[in-house]
Amino acid sequence: MQVQPLHPVFVGPLFVGKVSGIDLSKPLTQEQAKQIEAGMDRYGVLVFHDQQITDEQQMTFSRNFGELEVSSQGEMSKPGELRLAIQMADVSNLDERNQLRTRDDAKRLGSLGNRLWHSDASFRAIPARYSLLSARVVPGTGGNTEFADMRAAHDALDAKTQAEIEDLITEHSIAFSRAELGFDAFPPEHQAKLHPVRHRLVTTHPGSGRKVLYLSAHIGTILGWPVPEARAFIRDLMEHATQPRFVYAHQWRVNDLVMWDNRATMHRVRRYADMAEIRDLRRTTTKCEGPTTEQALAAE
Repeated sequence: MQVQPLHPVFVGPLFVGKVSGIDLSKPLTQEQAKQIEAGMDRYGVLVFHDQQITDEQQMTFSRNFGELEVSSQGEMSKPGELRLAIQMADVSNLDERNQLRTRDDAKRLGSLGNRLWHSDASFRAIPARYSLLSARVVPGTGGNTEFADMRAAHDALDAKTQAEIEDLITEHSIAFSRAELGFDAFPPEHQAKLHPVRHRLVTTHPGSGRKVLYLSAHIGTILGWPVPEARAFIRDLMEHATQPRFVYAHQWRVNDLVMWDNRATMHRVRRYADMAEIRDLRRTTTKCEGPTTEQALAAE
């Protein structure tokens, strides 16, 4: 197995690696798992091409790197409304009958939040560590996933801004990100899951020791700041962190698996125009080591 830069002549921060010489349908050795962990610490995003795997094989591979999360879809869906296991996030335009969702389908509209820059599960007290996304069916054009290097983004801030943000605490909720798009169709029984949680705006990546700008569309405010000022400032930081020099766009092909570290990157999916085309990707996510700051419910 080898882990190498995806693009040796890539212009900009080198934070994407390519893994070759491994079959993810087979159990990992301890040495292979260590190599992948080291690659994640170095790069933040790893690409595995030509991995024809089942859902069960994907979950087995993912468990080498921590406990699997139950997807937010799994938490907020009734029995019979899911086509995948509750540990698999259904990143597709298909319903539980494998039919294309209509344009006004509520779950489709809620999933449009994935087009905003975000870090997976930052709306949870214990956020996501690694996300692993497997491409089963991809549209002919569009639907790329973009990744932003949040370690490089922090390093590029001026010293005054770095000092200003070092100890700031933000509040995250999935309701904040969906509200940006005008979506608020959350069932009453799930309102408790919309309570904001708190995270540090600057964290230290445990594997590399580098400072990280921990941003996400799920951020609604900064503790102690007026909301309009906080949101304007977060928007400025988002614009800084997603400059082209910090961004890699992954053009999916069938049987790609892309693995990324939510503690070091942000990501978003791009639009594809032909709604008659199927896009079926499936994500597993491992939990972080613990919260980034002491938690307290921020909403009543």
